[in-house]
Amino acid sequence: MTVFSRETIVLASRSASRCAMLDQAGVAFESVPADVDERAIEAEMGDADPEEIAQALAAAKAVAVSAQRPDSWVLGSDSLVEVDGHRFDKPASKQEAVDHLRAFSGRTMTLHSAAALARGGRIDWVASDFARLAVRDLSDSFIEAYIEAEWPAVGACVGVFRIEGPGPQLFSRIAGDQFTVLGMPLLAVLDALRAREVLLA
Repeated sequence: MTVFSRETIVLASRSASRCAMLDQAGVAFESVPADVDERAIEAEMGDADPEEIAQALAAAKAVAVSAQRPDSWVLGSDSLVEVDGHRFDKPASKQEAVDHLRAFSGRTMTLHSAAALARGGRIDWVASDFARLAVRDLSDSFIEAYIEAEWPAVGACVGVFRIEGPGPQLFSRIAGDQFTVLGMPLLAVLDALRAREVLLA
């Protein structure tokens, strides 16, 4: 369904949730994943606010793909999780996923989701939003069953959850926009695309 689009944008990601959001919203797009060293960018930014880091990662992805597709609007997006002042990346192994869930148990997770638009290799727009997710107390037996059921899918997810899958099992309360929880501030993205006459107003 692409009835609202005047032109096709490029999504600098193969994220299933981000692709689904754009598709269901009626945005014409093609997916071209960005080749970006996310950990190097995070290291370079040091103790910057998580919101700033998420925005920088989204912008880096948009610019990287825009250099290849200079005539198209390119959308980059990224999410970052913070718990008690500590940033968590995507788990690199099942054991690291277990360790993350144990660290999250009984605490509140702040999920920052950012998006950026680039054209001609230059950033034109950046925005972000955040949601707070209260993680319930997780037993070791639950964590083991959850990882067995969800690995390797959650290896690509900061926060070790897919909210469109069994992820809600982790939480006792969620405060924030549903699209931000899914990994992109979609309403802001749609506004930005309309302002640039990519979508019908």
